[in-house]
Amino acid sequence: MTVRVGIGFDAHRLIEGRKLVLGGETIDYPLGLDGHSDGDALLHAVTDALLGSVAAQDIGMLFPADDPRWSGQESRTFLDKAVAVVKEKGYRVQQLDIVVIASEPKIAEYVSSIRQRVASILGVLPEDVGLKATTTDKMGFTGRGEGIAVQAVVTVTA
Repeated sequence: MTVRVGIGFDAHRLIEGRKLVLGGETIDYPLGLDGHSDGDALLHAVTDALLGSVAAQDIGMLFPADDPRWSGQESRTFLDKAVAVVKEKGYRVQQLDIVVIASEPKIAEYVSSIRQRVASILGVLPEDVGLKATTTDKMGFTGRGEGIAVQAVVTVTA
């Protein structure tokens, strides 16, 4: 069995006038994530982790921000493509771990539904998707509440 690991990272600024979407879930919060697509930093980080696990092009190469086709696009589209690339290369997802880095909003009430949604997209069980949140003790842009960052690590096997 061949085991490969991929790491993904994304960060977006919080702005007024947009809904906040994380892991495909709409989060009740007065600010949303800025981005060319829906700004879902969680799905973007997972997408890049998957693509990295099989040494494929990254999300920015496959879905460039200057391409109007992706304007306002749901990030699930990007993740679906990454899952397809992993399968095309002969691998399948085994496990995923995600860290959301933000002072606000608190996401505890959304963790279960995000895990279930991501697991469904990846074709794994919810217990194969780790999801936690942390703060940076008021340091940096996430600590000041200016944005949200997400890290993801995925294991795939052939």
